[in-house]
Amino acid sequence: MKLTLYQIDAFTNHLFGGNPAAVIPLEEWISDSLMQRLAMENNLSETVFFVPSKKPDADFEIRWFTPVSEINLCGHATLASAFVLYHVMGYGFPAIRFQSKSGILVVTKNFDRISMDFPAWKPEPLADVPAELATALGNLTITSVYKYRDYLVEVADENMVQLCQPDFTLLKKLGHKVILTAKGSKADFVSRFFAPTVGVDEDPVTGSAHSQLIPYWSEKLGKKSMYAKQLSKRGGDLWVEYLGDRVTIAGQCVFFMKGEIDL
Repeated sequence: MKLTLYQIDAFTNHLFGGNPAAVIPLEEWISDSLMQRLAMENNLSETVFFVPSKKPDADFEIRWFTPVSEINLCGHATLASAFVLYHVMGYGFPAIRFQSKSGILVVTKNFDRISMDFPAWKPEPLADVPAELATALGNLTITSVYKYRDYLVEVADENMVQLCQPDFTLLKKLGHKVILTAKGSKADFVSRFFAPTVGVDEDPVTGSAHSQLIPYWSEKLGKKSMYAKQLSKRGGDLWVEYLGDRVTIAGQCVFFMKGEIDL
């Protein structure tokens, strides 16, 4: 069996920026164990697979795997999948409807940006903040901690996010993925994302984290449309909007590589 693999840098307009995703289009599903082994072999934060849907309400079914486990939502790999469909595979319709573990995700193309319609995950204040959390984040002074899927940790300023040096062993013991965020200087808000519990110490740019960040910062800033930056070493740019029960997350992509997997 031969499979085609594309590697796409997502949420960036230049090569070697943003978040690289491995995209593997399929005609039909292969086994879960094989998809997991392929993701482990690729050793990127996510490998994404999609197949044509047989259901009338979706165009494709999509699934995402880290090197160690399947996850329920991934923004950069969805963006990368849409880029491959639009710019490599010749998909000609204005919208792509992906059926996923988080429901239907609608993706549209607007000039050089691709926009994703994602669920809004409004985080709530965390009542019992683990005592080890601040230590695991390099003894940061924490302003507040919220949670939906992941811990959302706000700190006082952008520099604290940029300079944070986490203890990934301690973070893994906490058992939760962690979003670190602050109000931005040039962006409306900035963030970093740590996920050692699923085999990714730091994810370069994380669309799914913005399902929590967008409603959080929209309420704090009194704005619906915002510009966000993820402050990993590779960096990423996101144009986002809060729509109540949904959010939109838009970004750019750059083609890096096409290869063939021989199984």
